[in-house]
Amino acid sequence: MEDIKLLETIEKYLTGEMSAQERELFETIRKNTPEIDQMVVEHSMFLQHMDIYANRRRFTKLTEKTFQHLFAAGEWTLDHTVPSKAKMIQLWNKYKKVAAIAASVGGFIALTTSAIIMYFSPSLNGNQLLQLSKAIEVIKKNQQVQGHLLNEVKSKVPENAKLISGGSGFLIDPKGFIITNAHVLKGNGAIVINNIGQELHASIIYADKDLDLALLKIVDEDFSAPAAIPFSIRKKMTDLGEEIFTLGYPRNDNDIVYGKGYLSAQTGYDGDSSTYQIQISANPGYSGAPLFNDKGEVIGIMSARQKLAEGVAFAIKSNKIIDLIASIKENDDKAEIKLKISKGGLSNTTNRKDQINIFKPYIFSVRSYN
Repeated sequence: MEDIKLLETIEKYLTGEMSAQERELFETIRKNTPEIDQMVVEHSMFLQHMDIYANRRRFTKLTEKTFQHLFAAGEWTLDHTVPSKAKMIQLWNKYKKVAAIAASVGGFIALTTSAIIMYFSPSLNGNQLLQLSKAIEVIKKNQQVQGHLLNEVKSKVPENAKLISGGSGFLIDPKGFIITNAHVLKGNGAIVINNIGQELHASIIYADKDLDLALLKIVDEDFSAPAAIPFSIRKKMTDLGEEIFTLGYPRNDNDIVYGKGYLSAQTGYDGDSSTYQIQISANPGYSGAPLFNDKGEVIGIMSARQKLAEGVAFAIKSNKIIDLIASIKENDDKAEIKLKISKGGLSNTTNRKDQINIFKPYIFSVRSYN
């Protein structure tokens, strides 16, 4: 079938000019021929565009005609003199039908245009960022992978509590203060698990949804407080292209995972100045994990990844930890909390393998429950 003939047939189909028998035959052909089905879709969109253009033209002409009537009747002037109240009522009664038609056409154009924009721009229809917290289904799956091990050691999650979400976190103070993402803590209670699988009770001290950061404190007699934290929190901006790495819990709770990459932009998604864009493989469970540079400094906190771009992730800048602590100090209820952020760090000569082994005990899996 020639293209012109085919287009004529498609147009007859779309405009309802076919007989019932012709329509049934064409629908069978369309169903079995993807190329023709695609042409039907494309031509339908083309006709819709033409209708929009035609309606816009009619609306413009209708508006011009309405004002021509007003000018001819002397009921409106070029200097926009407002008629009397009585005259306005007369005008409304005389032209309300025209106004209703104009409003309907204008509304149709607006709605149709919006629909077409949404159709051709699916990226506008939904969030393009995926938070890196674990859903409850992932946590349950990890428990099943570990088999009966969790049943052999009594969990510190309350008996009737339900796990809601999870992620990672890391110590910033030897007294047991841990930083994570606020979105990791979807429940009202939490426990943390260290790299050898030991569960510890934790209290949610403070959560800032705007910063997407939260502070936990380990409140468990089994916790052995370290003398110091082996990494420092970087306050300055990190250079573009700098190599980075992270340690977190995207898998089982006692199976820490190493990932490496580089800083690809000094701002985050859509120019967000509070985050970095990084090139790294990031899976759910990395939320709240520390992002390190080669010097053993925390430069960020893993938080999200881009759905449609492979390996593009985002980390909250480490100086936002300072902002979080400032917010806590401004809160009268938390005035008794004394935080002392580590200023230490490893020298440049420490190799990556040694860094990982030194850092692991200070990084925790976080579970939140109700």
